[in-house]
Amino acid sequence: MRILLTNDDGVGAEGLDALERIARALSDDVWVCAPAVEQSGKGRGLTLTEPLRVHRIEERRFAVTGTPTDCVILAVNDLMPEKPDLVLSGVNRGHNIGEDVSYSGTVAGALQGMAFGIRSIALSQSLERFHDEVVAHWETAEAFAPGIISRLLGQTWQPGVVMNLNFPNRPPEAVSEVEVTTQGFRDVGEMHAVRRTDLRGRDYYWMSFRGQKQEHPAGTDLRAIDEGRISVTPLHIDLTHMASVHDLKKVLGGAPPKAVERPL
Repeated sequence: MRILLTNDDGVGAEGLDALERIARALSDDVWVCAPAVEQSGKGRGLTLTEPLRVHRIEERRFAVTGTPTDCVILAVNDLMPEKPDLVLSGVNRGHNIGEDVSYSGTVAGALQGMAFGIRSIALSQSLERFHDEVVAHWETAEAFAPGIISRLLGQTWQPGVVMNLNFPNRPPEAVSEVEVTTQGFRDVGEMHAVRRTDLRGRDYYWMSFRGQKQEHPAGTDLRAIDEGRISVTPLHIDLTHMASVHDLKKVLGGAPPKAVERPL
């Protein structure tokens, strides 16, 4: 089995080293194509307005001046001799749950693998908080990911599905359960802008996380991680809201309206 690894934390990230150890528990045919620098929060971004540079670090290890999506496209189309059988993206430093998945570069790497018809899995390790001195429990992802991935590969996947694995902020001995979850949504978005002032009196902003404690519904990825369980969520890219499609067909089907109807 040929496995392609990517991430959004960059080619030098500890999580990518952990992912490589996970992959080598499954196969000896492992390739790495990851961003040269961190690309967190870039989602499914493509680099379209500047050239991409590829640095070959080793025979099967490449750094790319682009996003995780760029990396998977280049690896599959140009850098690898044959299409991989599996794409693993991560292990991200910090979980990717709830609405995180819509802007996660880690999930985006897996989505691009899925777009090529390759079974793809995103992996993330939850953190206590986002500070440089905080060390993630990489050993937790390493302890459980190979077995979970093996079981997933033994199942039939529906077309267009990627698997999103999140490991709780606990050591392996404190984790006793895996839960298949749905994507949750937070009551209040965690992202906000912190305004600061530079030495010339000009305002600038840092994007940050509020980190507010919330109660989340049972069965969601948010609740599983809160309670120390491994979360496995099947995701797909179809964003169509079918209930609205049916409702809109009643008012917009047929010839397009010519008159402007002002709302009351």
